[in-house]
Amino acid sequence: MSTYDNLTVLDHPILAHKLGHLRDASTTTQQFRQIVREMAQLITYEAGRDLETIGVDIETPLTTTTAKRIDDPPMVISVMRAGNGMLDGALNVLPFASAGHIGIYRDTFIGNTVEYYFKIPDEPARRRVLLIDPLVATGNTILAAIDRLRQYRVGRIDLLAIVVAPDGVERIGHFHPDVHIWAAALDEGLTDAGYILPGLGDSGDRLYGTQ
Repeated sequence: MSTYDNLTVLDHPILAHKLGHLRDASTTTQQFRQIVREMAQLITYEAGRDLETIGVDIETPLTTTTAKRIDDPPMVISVMRAGNGMLDGALNVLPFASAGHIGIYRDTFIGNTVEYYFKIPDEPARRRVLLIDPLVATGNTILAAIDRLRQYRVGRIDLLAIVVAPDGVERIGHFHPDVHIWAAALDEGLTDAGYILPGLGDSGDRLYGTQ
């Protein structure tokens, strides 16, 4: 359970089992990538519980009935590059959703975030957003991504992550209290270098086999 109003920690044995493998330094790149994709599916499923539906008339093999359809599919927005590891999993659950990408990194030299790529679906105004990034440490890149999305007057934003740190949760809650975070774990804190403890290491490097 979480003590933060803006955070839901998904306490589920399947997620916990998979998270344990992600934390393990001996997990291979291929295994890490597969597990991130699987966890993204489960987290997206939980975050989508309150998606709005409408009733449509259909014919079954035996009769007619009313079926539910998601009325206005959300946009799934990946914070690159690590967010791309969750994207396929999220879209497996929501294959009718559109997707976008935001490339942002923290430049330690200038002490600020730098955007290098931004592409989201057309007509984003008032559309719900599922923003995905495996790790939320200080929250700087996520805050920058939220600020950019709000320039386009998007609707409700939910953040889907695997592991979050208290620092990031608190900062997001301070600047954007209406953004809800869904995660598999709330970790202890950050190292002096800004890595989450116990964390997963650098999720981008572990996803793509880089250093």
